[in-house]
Amino acid sequence: MSTERNLPATVVWFRRDLRLSDNPALEAAVARGGPVVAAWVHAPGEEGDSVPGAAARVFLHDALQSLAVALEVRGSRLVLRRGPTIKALIDLARETGADAIYANKVWEPPFLARDAKAISALRANGLDARLFDDGVLFPPDAMNTTTGGPFRVFTPFWRRVLSSPSPEAPRPAPARIRSPQTLPPSWPLEELRLHPSVSWDGGIHAAWPAGEQAGGVRLSGFLDDAMATYPDDRDRPDRDGTSRLSPYLHFGCVGARQAWHAVQARAAADSGPGIVRGAEAFLRQLAWREFAHHLLFHFPATVHAPLREEFAAFPWRDDPAALVAWQRGRTGFPLVDAGMRQLWKTGWMHNRVRMVVASFLVKDLLLPWRKGAAWFFDTLVDGDLANNTFGWQWVAGCGADASPFFRVFNPTLQGGKFDPAGDYVRTWVPELARLPDRWIHRPHEAPASVLSEAGVVPGKTYPYPIVDHGAARLRALAVLPGRKG
Repeated sequence: MSTERNLPATVVWFRRDLRLSDNPALEAAVARGGPVVAAWVHAPGEEGDSVPGAAARVFLHDALQSLAVALEVRGSRLVLRRGPTIKALIDLARETGADAIYANKVWEPPFLARDAKAISALRANGLDARLFDDGVLFPPDAMNTTTGGPFRVFTPFWRRVLSSPSPEAPRPAPARIRSPQTLPPSWPLEELRLHPSVSWDGGIHAAWPAGEQAGGVRLSGFLDDAMATYPDDRDRPDRDGTSRLSPYLHFGCVGARQAWHAVQARAAADSGPGIVRGAEAFLRQLAWREFAHHLLFHFPATVHAPLREEFAAFPWRDDPAALVAWQRGRTGFPLVDAGMRQLWKTGWMHNRVRMVVASFLVKDLLLPWRKGAAWFFDTLVDGDLANNTFGWQWVAGCGADASPFFRVFNPTLQGGKFDPAGDYVRTWVPELARLPDRWIHRPHEAPASVLSEAGVVPGKTYPYPIVDHGAARLRALAVLPGRKG
């Protein structure tokens, strides 16, 4: 017992791994036998393009609060410090007698650059500083084509995933986490000011209970209630047919390995055709997430510049009024407006609708994809640098494995196909709620008598379309790189 008391402490530096189960850095620290100092260093100025947006900061606050409670249950405590990171970690090690600092990798360029400097500086100060693989299923630097280069197309990347050894099975959380005899001081969570000064975040709190326990509940609910119908329902915004795991995966409240193995285990236990199809479809979506991180790792400049060079001089329009109409859900296209209002209220938008609203911005309005990416990153609770960058470049046609330049989503047809009864639009655009199904996605084509009975006054209670989609499509095709003729 005295030997255990004399063992040096280990600092576990939490970042995008806000969970106790299947946490490689924490597991390695506990295995050393000495005290463990669980730490979070708040240094947004060092995170560059990866600093969380406003909606994500709300989730982060709640996830840190949840992590602190989980640590206390196991006899530990979360220590919050302010940056600069290197100084904060060195000071914490000295205060606690720690001789090691362990952390899990974050596969984003700003973190990788900062971590390389931190590890070097910590080792120069006599600390055993280590980074462990986490956050993704397959480290981006280990996934290469047969010629040794990075993948730029998803299908061969997916084949490589399927032919690779399965990710390691997740391991349970430690039953006990030993703390130092004297607990170091910690900043109060509220002092980090992750919550907005003006309270607009009630919808996010209501929609997204944060933390590892909430993430586990979300994962279990998906397996029980939605996975069997996932291949068909995941494109339906009017149904609760997706996993809604994205913010939990982004902040590591649920690990990618945990999601992968939980889905496989359910498929093995219940080999019904619906479950098997659902498992295959969901694992493929996890691989799309992997592909996005792979691309960002190998092509970090894509955060600001198109991967396809022919888009570098694209003649984007400058129309601030149109941008605001899109941001506020006042475009006159019900599916677009419903998605943008859902985003503003809850910090999330259905993936099918994300594609539609992105296409509308870059192709109907010819506004820069970077404007849309910035808005999404600030308003999405799951704002993820890799997925956000990849998704916007895919829709704009300027990235890897991009959507064809001639693919311009028709928001009216998309609404009729994926929200046929208008339930999604009625939820988020209530001024149209009384319209019959036939007209819910095309209110400005409805007869005057129908509009009057539904209480819709075009241009007053609901805006006229800010663009003619047919004409806008032709305008886009005329200038998009890759056009024929």
